Amino acid sequence: MKENRYNIIKNSLENFDIEYADANGTPQLIIKKEDLIGVATKLKKELEFDMLVDILGVDRFQKENRFEIIANLYSNKNKDRLFLKVKLDSKKPECPSLTKVWKSANWYEREAFDMFGIIFTDHPDLRRIYMPDEFEYNPLRKDFPLMGIPGSLELPKK
Repeated sequence: MKENRYNIIKNSLENFDIEYADANGTPQLIIKKEDLIGVATKLKKELEFDMLVDILGVDRFQKENRFEIIANLYSNKNKDRLFLKVKLDSKKPECPSLTKVWKSANWYEREAFDMFGIIFTDHPDLRRIYMPDEFEYNPLRKDFPLMGIPGSLELPKK
């Protein structure tokens, strides 16, 4: 991202408590979950990050801020990419849904919910997409056994 464009982003978001970082040449904004909707709205409407490419769930497997989400944003007009990162509580990982800003967040958030157990408040249809509803676990958490939990899921018979 061009240096002057990076400064425009910093100046536009100066009212928010943001930690700026670099992810292999791509700017990364680390924000509090309370600021997620406000920052995302400004990024979309004022800074023209019109495309939500993906939302990733991450299990850092540590006591504090174990989980995080990373929103991969892109500006078609400016050909810029930006990562928006939110660290989440270890015991109750939840944050606001980005579906009101980008409708495409729907399926990405459902995937993070299904695989990591991250709850997106105000999501229009937060339910599992890969695992059955009765499955009690989140398979991409780092404490989930590599070979699964015997008897937790009924497998098809041959």
